[in-house]
Amino acid sequence: MSRSRLVPGVEVVAVPGRGLAVRTADGEFLGVRARDADEDALLSLLSGAAAAPADEELGRVVRAFHGAGYLTDGQQHPKWPAARRDVRLLGEPVLTEPLALHLAALGAEPRTTPVRTAPDTSSTKTGDLLDGNPAAVVWCLDGPVPDGLWDAADRLPEHGVAWLRCHREGWQAYVEPLAAVPGDVTAAHVRARRLAATPAHRELAAYWSGPRTSGAPVRLTAPAAGLLAALLADDLGRWATGAPETAGLPARRRLRCVDLRNLTVTEHPVLPVPAVAPMPKQDG
Repeated sequence: MSRSRLVPGVEVVAVPGRGLAVRTADGEFLGVRARDADEDALLSLLSGAAAAPADEELGRVVRAFHGAGYLTDGQQHPKWPAARRDVRLLGEPVLTEPLALHLAALGAEPRTTPVRTAPDTSSTKTGDLLDGNPAAVVWCLDGPVPDGLWDAADRLPEHGVAWLRCHREGWQAYVEPLAAVPGDVTAAHVRARRLAATPAHRELAAYWSGPRTSGAPVRLTAPAAGLLAALLADDLGRWATGAPETAGLPARRRLRCVDLRNLTVTEHPVLPVPAVAPMPKQDG
């Protein structure tokens, strides 16, 4: 039997007078019914110090831990695969700079396009974004998304390129779902879903289209920009390495809103918008 270890976030504690308990990754405590098993030997097995159970009862408990998903004998931190390392970053340096640092630390090779040469609404074509054959494109805006800006980027998954983005609307920043294959949630889908979910859909559409009158500008602080960059890097890293979803909504079906005033994050489920069937032709 190969050595196994507790997965990250799972711990075992000895409770005086009550035996062993598991603290799960969700922070819950569960009692361990080890019967007459040697607790020290069990702890040695769970920590990976020992390779094989000494008796059947220890084997039963270890198998139960495996079945519950508390043990792993695989690689704890899978490497970023070479085929997905080339990541193109577009947008505001306040966001792309910390994001590039996170991605490089994870094993990716980010390429940043400065704001002055980033594609704009009038000139962006999908082919422009595919220049250099990136594995993924990430676009970060420190403001609302102008109409049409991300239309070409929404077609990236059709070319096998992952597509991830974030933007800010006042004190709220939005981290949109990663789109990796045709049929995933695009930026256009998110806009349509948000309009459908609010009674103020006319106001929201007008806000996106502009013009807007603002007072003192909202400034992204370093902690706020770092949080947004970390969320983007984590989503991209999980896609690149195939890491399993561990909690909350699936990353490709999740819209996250970050309140920049106190850095709280809320999640909202979001689904693709089905294509509208053409209207039947009228006879006569």
